[in-house]
Amino acid sequence: MPDDARVLAWSNLTVDRPMPKIQRQRVIGSQVMISRVRLSKGFHLPTHHHFNEQMVCVMSGRATFVLHEGTPAERSVTLKGGEVLHLPGDVPHNCTALEDTEIWDVFAPPSERTGVDRG
Repeated sequence: MPDDARVLAWSNLTVDRPMPKIQRQRVIGSQVMISRVRLSKGFHLPTHHHFNEQMVCVMSGRATFVLHEGTPAERSVTLKGGEVLHLPGDVPHNCTALEDTEIWDVFAPPSERTGVDRG
């Protein structure tokens, strides 16, 4: 079996800016993807959903997520550094950065396009 292990450094990865007030770096594997995302205060991602399961790991800052917006199940959660939001696939959600915020998003399975790519 070949050894396909690789070591990557965030400092060497490409930074993309798919929307205003966001910077993102990604490592995409065959079954999982991790994105290092930096949101500027005031960033807003409109409500969207995707089939991927997502773990939103807030490393620093604060962001509010509205889940199931416009339905009886609607709820809002504000996360701060050190907290994680688990989003099962197809859960409608949006995000607003209340201050400069760093998030590490984990998606399974990986996807070349996420909510910010459609934003």
